[in-house]
Amino acid sequence: MRWWSVANFVSNAGTWMQLTVQNLLVLQITGSAAATGLSMSVQAAPALLISVFGGAAVDRWPRRLTAAVSQALLGAIAFVTALMVALDRLDVTSLMVLAAITGVVATVDGPACSLLGNDLVPAEDVPSAIGVGALVHQAGRLTGAALAGVTVGFLGTAAAYAANGLSFLFVASVIPFLRPAKGAVKHAATARPRDALSVREGLAFFARRPRLLALAGVTGVSAVFGRNYQLTLAVLVTGPLAGGAGSFGTVSTVLAAGGIVGAVLGARLRRPSVRVVGALAAAGGLLQVVAGLSPSLAVLLVMVLPMAVVESVSDTAGTAVLQTDPPAHMRGRVLGVWGSIGTVWSLGGPPALGLLMELAGARGALVVGGLVIAGAIGAGHVLHGRRPVEAVAVRGGDTEAPARAALGTAA
Repeated sequence: MRWWSVANFVSNAGTWMQLTVQNLLVLQITGSAAATGLSMSVQAAPALLISVFGGAAVDRWPRRLTAAVSQALLGAIAFVTALMVALDRLDVTSLMVLAAITGVVATVDGPACSLLGNDLVPAEDVPSAIGVGALVHQAGRLTGAALAGVTVGFLGTAAAYAANGLSFLFVASVIPFLRPAKGAVKHAATARPRDALSVREGLAFFARRPRLLALAGVTGVSAVFGRNYQLTLAVLVTGPLAGGAGSFGTVSTVLAAGGIVGAVLGARLRRPSVRVVGALAAAGGLLQVVAGLSPSLAVLLVMVLPMAVVESVSDTAGTAVLQTDPPAHMRGRVLGVWGSIGTVWSLGGPPALGLLMELAGARGALVVGGLVIAGAIGAGHVLHGRRPVEAVAVRGGDTEAPARAALGTAA
């Protein structure tokens, strides 16, 4: 697990370095912010369409081999991009094609690497392992963004892509030496019939699982009406609070620090649940309301830290539920379904929030969004609490009703 964490840190740093450089490269080639946004959407679009198939592949194929091959392919794409940049052969069309191919490979690589990390610890330590993964992700993001400017400044854009390629190859070279921990959940997909590993079965399982649907609802309302703090807080700081780029940089740093603190706290969770995720998301919504009403930058900075901590702990708890609730042979497909759902939120959330800011301003968007999050989760909790009682009253002597009620409570 230590080797895997080191490899993931290196890979995350390389990925975020490439993403930062890629945005700058598109701006340099086209001079268009819209083209930059399009390149990000093109890379995310495959997850919307084929994540369910990538998840099915992860359930069907040997996990270590799948993760190693996908990492090697991502490394090859990065090297090809570096070569094209060095030879001055990269245009917008080529960059979009490479971004789309990267997105396709990522639909397999994401669930494969996530579940491989869980195989390296005993089953009871999986929530902690997920917390460590979140911490590694946040640290890699900070490091990669910082290295991007240094690498481009001293070595050029091609070097940043080449460095990311090397980071993928490093992960691929570590994977063959990883061994499952004693007491880890066994991945037994290869022993199951082929028709039991279908995409349709994964979709049906997700649709029939109340706690996964509840988790999707909580995460969805939070993603659309909150969380996009790089957008809402940027407008708040540079608008009503009369700050500049430096002030927003300070806010971004506090957000990143809060994310790291939250990841550490999330790793301490032993029994994460949808109820915990909902409570944290509602708390985050209320903190967002207070942040929207901040009279000064100093007050905003005080509120931003707990907002980031709560968001990070909530994400860690939600990921733990997502990766431990389904049986082992279904987890790849569940993550695939989740990838498609999450892409809808990531593509639709910022435009919806931008429209809300146009109508209500930055403060109004934060306040209204926070109230919607807290109100929706609170209403869902109340309705969920009433449903088992109503089911028993309607069904009378139905002996299955208590079991369903117990299942609802567990969710």
